[in-house]
Amino acid sequence: MRKRITQTAEQGDKQQSPRAGCWIGKSRLCAMETITQTPEIIDKTLSPELLRRMNAYWRAANYLSVGQIYLYDNPLLKEPLKLEHVKPLVVGHWGTTPGQNFIYVHLNRVIKKYDLDMIYIAGPGHGGPAIVANVYLEGTWSEVYPNVGQDETGLKKLFKQFSFPGGISSHVAPTTPGSIHEGGELGYSLSHAFGAVFDNPGLIVACVIGDGEAETGPLATSWQSNKLLNPISDGAVLPILHLNGYKISNPTVLARIEPEELEQLLRGNGWSPYFVEGDDPELMHELMAATLDKAIQEIRDIQENARNLSDNTRRRWPMIVLKSPKGWTGPKTVDGLPVEGTFRAHQVPLLVDPRHPEHVAQLESWMKSYHAEELFDEDGRLMPELQELAPKGERRMGSNPHANGGILLRDLKMPDFHCHAVTVPSPGAVDAQDTLILGRFLRDVAKLNQDQRNFRVFGPDETVSNLLDAVFEVTDRQWDAREVKNDEFLAPSGQVLDSMLSEHQCEGWLEGYLLTGRHGLFNSYEAFIRIVDSMFSQHAKWLKVTLELPWRRKIASLNYLLASHVWQQDHNGFTHQDPGFLDHVINKKADIVRCYLPPDANCLLSVFDHCLRSRHYVNVVVAGKHALPQWLTMDQAVVHCTEGIGIWEWASNDKGSEPDLVMACCGDTPTLEILAAVSILREHVPELKIRVINVVDLMKLQSASEHPHGLSELDYDALFTRDKHIVFGFHGYPWLVHRLTYRRFNRNLHVRGYKEEGTITTAFDMRVQNDLDRFHLVEDVVDRLPDLGAKGAYLKQMVKDKLIEHKLYIDQHGEDLPEIRNWKWGMHEDTSGRLAVPATIADV
Repeated sequence: MRKRITQTAEQGDKQQSPRAGCWIGKSRLCAMETITQTPEIIDKTLSPELLRRMNAYWRAANYLSVGQIYLYDNPLLKEPLKLEHVKPLVVGHWGTTPGQNFIYVHLNRVIKKYDLDMIYIAGPGHGGPAIVANVYLEGTWSEVYPNVGQDETGLKKLFKQFSFPGGISSHVAPTTPGSIHEGGELGYSLSHAFGAVFDNPGLIVACVIGDGEAETGPLATSWQSNKLLNPISDGAVLPILHLNGYKISNPTVLARIEPEELEQLLRGNGWSPYFVEGDDPELMHELMAATLDKAIQEIRDIQENARNLSDNTRRRWPMIVLKSPKGWTGPKTVDGLPVEGTFRAHQVPLLVDPRHPEHVAQLESWMKSYHAEELFDEDGRLMPELQELAPKGERRMGSNPHANGGILLRDLKMPDFHCHAVTVPSPGAVDAQDTLILGRFLRDVAKLNQDQRNFRVFGPDETVSNLLDAVFEVTDRQWDAREVKNDEFLAPSGQVLDSMLSEHQCEGWLEGYLLTGRHGLFNSYEAFIRIVDSMFSQHAKWLKVTLELPWRRKIASLNYLLASHVWQQDHNGFTHQDPGFLDHVINKKADIVRCYLPPDANCLLSVFDHCLRSRHYVNVVVAGKHALPQWLTMDQAVVHCTEGIGIWEWASNDKGSEPDLVMACCGDTPTLEILAAVSILREHVPELKIRVINVVDLMKLQSASEHPHGLSELDYDALFTRDKHIVFGFHGYPWLVHRLTYRRFNRNLHVRGYKEEGTITTAFDMRVQNDLDRFHLVEDVVDRLPDLGAKGAYLKQMVKDKLIEHKLYIDQHGEDLPEIRNWKWGMHEDTSGRLAVPATIADV
């Protein structure tokens, strides 16, 4: 039963408090179930003196927030405010800021009272002034940035830097100590929070969720993450849904539905909601304090019961709904229009510029309502009695090491990947399923790091489909909801989080896990990783900025394994065929992104061992799960992957002379088809000198001046020549290779890749439809080399005939021609009758 507490008439008739700088009006206070305090009982939570100081601290945070948005000079208003004291361009978001300041001061209290290990995630990250203000008040900002001191000069620098050239952004950014969540793009705060507490049993994440953010798809789904939280081995998330009623210019849905409907929604998602509602600061402080005490005690009760009794039964975790006016304590009206409590408070509620000089006085009156002279001494330092309200040392949320995860990062214990090598007696002699082999390696990684509890596998219910299920030999899927007969691999604790079909949640969990100092990977179907395009972008931006901040420690790389890729979706069809994530990724800074397309299992093992050991990158690895020929021994694979690109001498016949043609490949399926095309050419035009090049590290194609992995012009020309035709089989969209090589001298580059043709068909027919098959590749070579003459003409006719034969055969039999299905890289005689290809790789 939902219970409400309503103010008395006397309480509701209070007027504006000139000393508090807050607007006092009628307040509606309510809570769930056991929060049934009367004002007399609530008074016992905070002593009058503590309430007075907490309200003053809140006023200080609000004052600093307004100063950041508006002021260029005169930070303590020691002289009358003038237009020249105001920034020429005023930028920022006020609406969410006072509510977040209110939350922060109350979290400080419970951190001190209960000695909590807590970090703060600001879902409405555009409320950057609030977090910067509080990190400054607690002293962390000045420790990280000593040039911004705890004095009047420091205040001036703090104000000026906000949304100012050469300063900091208006959002909660990587530059903000204590932050692991940028907040510029809304929707991911709660999934980041859960990622942070997985395997962090002592951590609580206070996650503030804006009511606008709550309307996004990712956030709406992330409420369900509580079904995957283990109260024994994981920490806790305390969501605080901040209902201030408006977005930019529209109302928010959750603020306008009936209270009972909101309560049912949150309870239906598995939470126990407590409501703090009103606009009277004194009563709001009292109720928020009582509610936070209740929430923290419930979290402790759940954890102690689970840990002391080994009881994994899923409980309803507490959460708080804070309903306060948008732009609380700001201007009530501007130019005759209501502002506080309306959408007009969202960004800058008061325009102060040469066109609105009359607003200077209103800004001054607004700022003076906080009474800075009571909050800061003559030198601009926060009063000692207020300093005492903040936690100390690493208990300060701005200084918590979990929010600078590289401090806590420990190396993974890594198995020897050579132990999983595929035995390759000769190139293409055996077939293997690349991700199946990788799964056994990841199983060993998981097992070796179970005691450290710092490695997890994430995915949207695709771990088994992507053939990584060997990991379930040593661990389980973490799952805290009901289990029924025939479920597989479910347990209250496990190193695999793939039981929610949401790419957004997997990405958010993994990012939160990495940002707090752990390791992991995200396995996904290639086509559907596009769902998190923008999330990847935000994380890459975070890595880019933090790389430039000496106080931010490097974190483990974000590793993507894209399996079930475009060339292996013949059974699912067109909707599952999209290799465009590679195109998206390479737009980011070269010192952050890496893209690998290993041609076989041994190369995949070598690449993934490297990726799991790396720091502060985004590694994208594309690998197949279907059985394909294996080309390199493990020793050769290590050399090849270390170099990232190279001539496959065993497939070439140009050694000691200039090639007539370069055949290049990148990706497992293009490698197969390029080598099959080469075998046809070698058989029918044995005098043709062909150089075969395989690319593992896609960024090798880019110039060294643009990417640290890129080849120099000299090295590129040595491989690809300066004038010979290059027929390049590529895994993705062809123009990506053209884009990467646009500065190269040799313009005779002809790329064949995916060109948006596909359906449910055979695997080989997928390649035929996109002109990546061996027959189209041979035809392309003949067209590029007119000197082949009659041989070329007959060869071209032969492959055209083969394409017709192929089409007729699959239409009748529903599978590829036997010569396609059974093809092996073999031994072809040259014109002298000698073997042009060694019997084994070892002969090279």
